[in-house]
Amino acid sequence: MKSVLRPLAWALPALAVLVGCNGGDSEKTPPQPHAIATYNSVDWKDLPSVSDADLLAGFQAWRTGCQKLVRDPVWAATCQGAATVPADPTQVRAFLQQNLQAYGLRSAQNDANGLITGYYEPVYPGSLTRTDKATVPVYGPPEDMVVVDLASVYPELKGKRLRGRVEGRVLKPYDTAETIYRDGAKAPVLAWLTDPMDLQFLQIQGSGRVQLQDGRQLRLGYADQNGHPYRPIGRWLVEQGQLKTEDVTMGSIHAWAEANPQRVPELLASNPSYVFFAAGPDSTEGPRGSLNVPLTAGYSVAIDRKVIPLGSLLWLSTTRPDGTPVVRPVGAQDTGGAITGEVRADLFWGTGAEAGELAGNMKQQGQVWMLWPKGAALPEVPKVP
Repeated sequence: MKSVLRPLAWALPALAVLVGCNGGDSEKTPPQPHAIATYNSVDWKDLPSVSDADLLAGFQAWRTGCQKLVRDPVWAATCQGAATVPADPTQVRAFLQQNLQAYGLRSAQNDANGLITGYYEPVYPGSLTRTDKATVPVYGPPEDMVVVDLASVYPELKGKRLRGRVEGRVLKPYDTAETIYRDGAKAPVLAWLTDPMDLQFLQIQGSGRVQLQDGRQLRLGYADQNGHPYRPIGRWLVEQGQLKTEDVTMGSIHAWAEANPQRVPELLASNPSYVFFAAGPDSTEGPRGSLNVPLTAGYSVAIDRKVIPLGSLLWLSTTRPDGTPVVRPVGAQDTGGAITGEVRADLFWGTGAEAGELAGNMKQQGQVWMLWPKGAALPEVPKVP
């Protein structure tokens, strides 16, 4: 992780018309338009109701990230106050309503509905040394990769970095995933996996664990990336006529790879992005996301930080893949290259196969409300080029 968890990103945008629950837009406050999004003020009574258990769990998950915002002038006072609120639903509700204003997120097309996907922390079999079965290397950051922070020269490019290799006096793009898979990388090998598809999904998730034969687990987190754009392997399968858009799930991709092992290199080469990892201590905590706090299963989400600042408290209304409603406050504690859009969230479901099954099938419609400190200026969304 960058300390960034890269969420599940092969899920294609939903093609069906998205319909969600009625969040109720307040008619008292006119919408506040931005370049690519609209924050529409709503009354607290218009938010979909949430259970006491989900309220407390979501509030606690969000509050763990407040430690990273204590010097943020927007959040400092609110986070200091949140730290003293007891685990009582009545007092939590009172605190939130007293200190935060709810804003319904709308797209540039004034659509309140968006795509809600899921991600998780996988556990894959592997080894610390190469074996007859474990032959797929998991690399740390390459020794010959140069990272240039463009904001140091162009402040308007904040968050943008250029990655490459110096050849003579020229900085050239770093190797694509296809080249790294074929030729390797000048980088430390942290572990060896048994399946190249496991490595691909580890890169898509951005973090995971390697199950060692002695029973231990090695936790891996995102460290860096080769600088090439991410292209969903699920989309490639659709373009090749191998899968239908509505059938793209982690399970269907795995099944295709098992049935077509000779084409797996071609599949992997379709995504030029390659993620490098760092080893971290094993613990019962969730992996750390972009905010560098442990993610909470079911109550942490990855968002597009151009629209929603990291650390924000959100009110999420969506469903599980089986249609069960999911309505709860969640902490915006992570980001991901494929998580882009005004009404967009990626819900972290936890660690292991069960969480993976849930995340892999999560392509739901939903609505998102941002809870923002009262009196604070709303985030400035960058203009579309």
